[in-house]
Amino acid sequence: MTASPGRGLAKAEKIRLIMRTLDELFPEPEVPLRHRDPYTLLVAVLLSAQCTDVRVNQVTPVLFALADTPAKMARLSVREIEATIKTCGLAPTKAKNIRALSQLMIAEFGGDVPRSLEELESLPGVGHKTAQVVVSQAFGEPAFAVDTHIHRLAYRWGLSNGKNVVQTEKDLKRLFPRERWNDLHKQIIYFGRQFCPARSHDAAACPLCSVVGRRSLLK
Repeated sequence: MTASPGRGLAKAEKIRLIMRTLDELFPEPEVPLRHRDPYTLLVAVLLSAQCTDVRVNQVTPVLFALADTPAKMARLSVREIEATIKTCGLAPTKAKNIRALSQLMIAEFGGDVPRSLEELESLPGVGHKTAQVVVSQAFGEPAFAVDTHIHRLAYRWGLSNGKNVVQTEKDLKRLFPRERWNDLHKQIIYFGRQFCPARSHDAAACPLCSVVGRRSLLK
């Protein structure tokens, strides 16, 4: 019987191949959301929920021209923020959260973005994934924020059972070197967008699914 692409490789070999391929394709992955500092990154990541990075990058220059610090944002009304971000989706909720987290940062953290996951997740509208992106990309702390692209690819490559993002995060942190997490997070996202879409995916032509993918992908 012919071995499937993924099963024909030892797990360690598969991990090395994935990292090598991603390094070749995306050697210096940048944060896709435009930002100036930890605060503007936090706001941009919050806005990216159920919204494309392209759309967020169109909205944030206008928003940050009005307010690019917690103090300035707290002086805006929820209505003003909502009007500026209305094309992002979920604008009413996001506007309330952006103003509220700005106020809380002033009251509890001296106007600075907190550096720990626990403190970040205490801010309105900031979930685990958003907090991980901020600590990794703003402060250089190792984190592996799992979004829909990473969750999908981890399953396709046989790295996780795909039941939920919490389990996927644990599996990827166990499999990949800690010092690689921050770059891998961005590399896998870029790979998913370019080569491994959710729909109309040609696994046989995919640089990684064709080699390390599950058997069912190539049927």
